[in-house]
Order: sequence, then structure tokens, then C-alpha cells
Amino acid sequence: MREARLRPEFAHIYPELVPGQWEPAARIARVILARYLVQQMTDTPSPDRALDEAHFEFRGAAEPPRGNFRERSEDRESPTGGS
Repeated sequence: MREARLRPEFAHIYPELVPGQWEPAARIARVILARYLVQQMTDTPSPDRALDEAHFEFRGAAEPPRGNFRERSEDRESPTGGS
């Protein structure tokens, strides 16, 4: 499971998180997303990523990238090399 912890020097930016405490990255991302949604109501610019890598440390495996769910099975090449 991927985990993250807030770096202490950025604790003032995320008052809802405990700095230095390892937590599931997905949970922290939900907290940050909820905060972002509230900020959207006040027209605050959006971040590029939910968890800024300068503000957080990470450990554990990241989830593999998800495939293109819009791809049709007919569009994929078969394992034998044919279409």
C-alpha cells in the first residue's frame, strides 16, 4: 500500500493532517481533494497533483497506471500477433 506523510515544514498549509505521520496516500489525497473542492467555491487556482511531492514523502508501491478504458477489445492486438 502506498503511504505518504506530510513534511513538518508544510504543516501550516494542511492543518487537517498530522505532520510526520505515515498514512495511506489515498486517504490523504481524499482530504486534499475535499479541501480543493471547498476552495473551488472561492475560485482558488487548482494544483497539478493532489499531493505535492515537495510537501509529502512517500513509501510503498504506487498503483500501476490504469489502462485506457475507452479502448475497444477489437482495437487491441491479440497475443498471437494477429488482429
